[in-house]
Amino acid sequence: MSKSSRTGKPGKTGKAQVRKKGSAGPIAFFVSLFIIALGTIQLVSTFHTYALNLAELNGLKREEASLIAKKQELENDIKRWDDKAYITAQARERLGFVFPGEQAVRVLHPEAVTGSDSESQKTEDSSSSNKEVLPWYSEL
Repeated sequence: MSKSSRTGKPGKTGKAQVRKKGSAGPIAFFVSLFIIALGTIQLVSTFHTYALNLAELNGLKREEASLIAKKQELENDIKRWDDKAYITAQARERLGFVFPGEQAVRVLHPEAVTGSDSESQKTEDSSSSNKEVLPWYSEL
């Protein structure tokens, strides 16, 4: 045995081993860089999926709130139809119903009853154009 191997000091064989370890450094660096890149891509992908799911959740919450409001409105409509006075008012307004003993009056030209300025405009227009204004269904 040589003196250097007994003392534990590296000889020629020890320097060769040090050089091999030194050449593995760039490979280890690139492998670790590759692993960090993959981890970063995975992390970004996870955050992107989280953001999409959060946006979808907020949209569903808004939709739920609008559906709850619509449900409340419909329930209020149902409660209104339970009231006799509301039913009577709707029957009079929509269907023209009257109670026995009442006389129904239907106004064919409401603008004539209200006395709007349309009469004065019609006279000015008819005098200038000499054309009688007919309702849309008569013009057809």
